[in-house]
Formats: sequence, structure tokens, C-alpha cells
Amino acid sequence: MTVLSSPSETLLSKIADRNAHAGVIGLGYVGLPLAITVARSGFAVTGFDIDPEKIVAIDAGRSYIEAVPDAVLTGETAKGRFRATTDFGRLADCDIVVICVPTPLTKYRDPDLSFITKTCDRIAETLRPGQLIVLESTTYPGTTDEVVRPILEKTGLKSAKDFFLGFSPEREDPGNRDFHTSSIPKVVAGDGAEAAKLMEAFYGAAVQTVVPVSSTATAEAVKLTENIFRAVNIALVNELKVVYEAMGIDIWEVVDAAKTKPFGYMPFYPGPGLGGHCIPIDPFYLTWKSREYELPTRFIELAGEINSAMPRHVVGRLAEALDIHLGKALSRSRVLVIGLAYKKNVPDIRESPSLKLIELIEERGGSAAYHDPHVAEIPRTREYMALKGRQSVPLTEQSVKAFDAVLIATDHDAVDYAALARWAPLIVDTRNAFARRGIAGQTILKA
Repeated sequence: MTVLSSPSETLLSKIADRNAHAGVIGLGYVGLPLAITVARSGFAVTGFDIDPEKIVAIDAGRSYIEAVPDAVLTGETAKGRFRATTDFGRLADCDIVVICVPTPLTKYRDPDLSFITKTCDRIAETLRPGQLIVLESTTYPGTTDEVVRPILEKTGLKSAKDFFLGFSPEREDPGNRDFHTSSIPKVVAGDGAEAAKLMEAFYGAAVQTVVPVSSTATAEAVKLTENIFRAVNIALVNELKVVYEAMGIDIWEVVDAAKTKPFGYMPFYPGPGLGGHCIPIDPFYLTWKSREYELPTRFIELAGEINSAMPRHVVGRLAEALDIHLGKALSRSRVLVIGLAYKKNVPDIRESPSLKLIELIEERGGSAAYHDPHVAEIPRTREYMALKGRQSVPLTEQSVKAFDAVLIATDHDAVDYAALARWAPLIVDTRNAFARRGIAGQTILKA
């Protein structure tokens, strides 16, 4: 008698044989590296995005993500293992569908799950028995179970019976050359035992280390915990910076000395504010969810207040420095902001404090421009529409001397700091960029 395989066993077999077809929705900083990693492990992968310009770039072999070199992109495309499309009808061809879409906050710091819900609606249109649907977007604990599953089950198909559902938090770190998608341990969880096995099998085929946890809510909490830990500790060192500044103590020297302790201490560094798609946003997903349980999240909220206040503190220090050293008010000054990206050596400007710094300088009547070797022009953003289209100022002696002050917001390695020290009348350094390079000067001030 022939024994029919269950849907999960069939998919497990296809994963083991690399015959499963994977789909990745959202080809940004998370989705494109994941799609290429899965393709390089032997699977056929279709990438989906609503932005036709990304598809055109991919078809031309032109990567817009630093973590995916052109050669790697074209290699997987040429082998026929990766293709990209705006046609979501092709989701029907995919055995595994991974969701990598944004999860921003509203202006009231409430979760905006509209990208997830719209994506799930599109998946539901072609959902079929035997598919594995995975959410990677960062969100509050319970989203997979409370938001994703009900949308998909409106089709009449049931999770853990007809289709399988899982969550695996993304852990991308743009600009980090020591870790890549395949080498970063992957936390995975499934809705039910069969989904859990499928999650381990699929990700285990693409990455070096898989870390199973007991539920999708636990996996969602893991991601939030990682970024809350960073947000709270960055807020602590930012607060210490302000206190030690008043005492005449250099916070950078303090941290460098403290980190020599081989146990019980982990260094975090101050800055002009938080940026990126994770740390400024993710903690507030938990503060929002905690209201459902009538529980306060005082550490998280206080950290948010401190980190959000840093751009204003920096502009205050800038104004003070202009007054003391040049006898000039900020309202009559021209300021060159070095670094538009939220972190060094990447072109990513999401939630970058540099945008807020420019806005605050101009609110106080000053004039601001920027230089960034990785960002030639300010693209459209949700909060800073007035800055769209501004272009990076070239770093020449003539251009730098046309400004009253230079504000180091992001310490890109490609910047010539020694030249800046010679040319700029005044430098306010929020990243300790000059001291770390052994460049001194009477008008280089830390902030």
C-alpha cells in the first residue's frame, strides 16, 4: 500500500533536495541579501518588490545594496537561481515565501503594520496548501499569530494544517564586514511542530547556525530585546556624556579606559542621536504592546527621551562654540554637516540624526549643507521632505572655508580629517573622529 506524504514531509523533501522555490518579498537591506544567500545555497529564488526601479537595477546586474556586490548578483541571476519581479501573481510558484517589508512607527510612536498587512493580503490571493510563509520584519510579540495568521486563514486554509507559518528576525548590520547573512546565527520559530521543522530545515540550508526557539512570539521578543539592550545602553552613555561634559571629563577617554576591564563591562559610545531601521524604532513596538497588559516600560521610554534629545543637545553645543570661538550667532552661520548616513561607511540614511541636525540648525536661522562620500543626494523621506534633492558638497579647501563650522555627525573613513582640521575655522566632533586619528587642534571641540 502506498503511503502518501503529508504536506510538511513533501516540503521537507523539496528543501533537502534544493527543489523548493523560495520567494522573498521586499528587496531592501534585508530582503536582497537574504534572497542572494538562499540562491547561493542552491534554491531557485524569486524576489518581489513594488518598486520597479529595483527590478530594473537587478535585471541590469546593478546592486543598490553594499552587502550584495554586482558580481554576486549577476552570478546568481546568470545561473538562473535568482530573478526579480513586481508581479505578485508569481507567489503561486513559491513553496516558501519570506516577508521582509518595513515596520515603521507612526508619528505617535505606534506600530505601523500596513506593509505587513498589505503583503499578507497579496500572499493570500495565491496561498495554496503546502506553502511555508515566514515573517522576518521586526515587530511586537504576537504579530505572527495575531495579525499574519488571521489574514492568511481568511482563505479557508488553516495554519499548521494546510499551510505553515514561521517567524525569523532579521539581523542584518549594514557596513559590518565581519558578519554576513549566512554567518549570522538565525533565530527561528514555527506555528506548530511541523512548521518549526520546516523553519529549521530551510534556514539551516542557507545559514551556518540556526537557533530554534519555542514560539513565534518568543522569536519576535528576541529581536526586540537585542535592540532595546542597545538603545538603553546608548542612552546611558549619552546621558553620561552630558554629565561628564559639565565636569570637564572626556566621555571617550572614560569609555576607552573602562573597556579594558575583561569582564562585567561592554563599551557603548555616545553620538548625535540614533539612526537606522532598528534601534530608534523597535523598542517602541514593545512599549506599545505593553499597554495591553497595563505594564509600564520606563527604561525603554526614558532611553527614547534621552536619545531623541541628543540632536538638540548637539546643536546647542554648536551654537555655544560658534559664539565663544568665532563670536558669531548660529542664526548668522553656515554649517557643513559631515555624514548624512546614520552610521559610518554605508549609504543608509534611515532615521539618521543628521537630517534632524540640519533641520534644527535651519530652525534656528542658520544655513546647513552636508558632505557624504556615500550619499550624493538626499532622497525623499517621510519626515524631511524639504531636504529632498540637496546634494553633497565636495570637500575642497575653498568649499570648507566657505562655512563657519564643520559638524562631524558620521565618521566615514573616506573623509580627509587632516585636511578638514587645516581648512575649517571651527569643528564640532560628535564621534571623536579626530582624537581617534591623533589629529589635534584648538578649534576641534567634542560634543
